[in-house]
Amino acid sequence: MSLSRYLHQPHADNCDCSVCWLNRNWIPPKAPTYPYTQCTDCRPAQWSVVNGLNHVTQAYTCERHKPGNRPPQYWHVVSDTGKPTPFVPLREPFELVG
Repeated sequence: MSLSRYLHQPHADNCDCSVCWLNRNWIPPKAPTYPYTQCTDCRPAQWSVVNGLNHVTQAYTCERHKPGNRPPQYWHVVSDTGKPTPFVPLREPFELVG
């Protein structure tokens, strides 16, 4: 049997693999509440079950509520510790004393 035919085989009705277990026992999460009011153009992500499979509709944020492309200005320097110290490998073996 070729790999492509093997991958598209249906699962048995009593299959206990993780995918079948999740499809049987999955409960969609509650929709999050947002601390700000959104306009009518913005849409949160939506979870549903279609033909026994989990389906997610992606969220949409209008241009007015999208965050900017630039990070905040305080991210420009994290830590300036000076000149870097070079790594010097040890050439000869040594033994720990103690």
